[in-house]
Amino acid sequence: MPVYLLVSGFGFLCAFSVLPLLTGYCAASYGRSFRFWFVLGWVLPILSFLLLFALLARQHLNQGERLLAEAKEILAAAEAAQVGR
Repeated sequence: MPVYLLVSGFGFLCAFSVLPLLTGYCAASYGRSFRFWFVLGWVLPILSFLLLFALLARQHLNQGERLLAEAKEILAAAEAAQVGR
């Protein structure tokens, strides 16, 4: 019986850690802190994922944010070409 409880507890821990890992990965891929969002995902799993989704959606829907990201990419490419000369 104790082995079953240990294995089921480990399985629950693995299953429960998927959402914080996913939240942290999504946050890191958009330049936000992985650790902060991972910890927030452990404390408030569903709420943190919805909050991150809302922040990323706001960023994608804002025309100024999209233009700023595009300008940063253009400047980075121009700087890389300048250094390569």
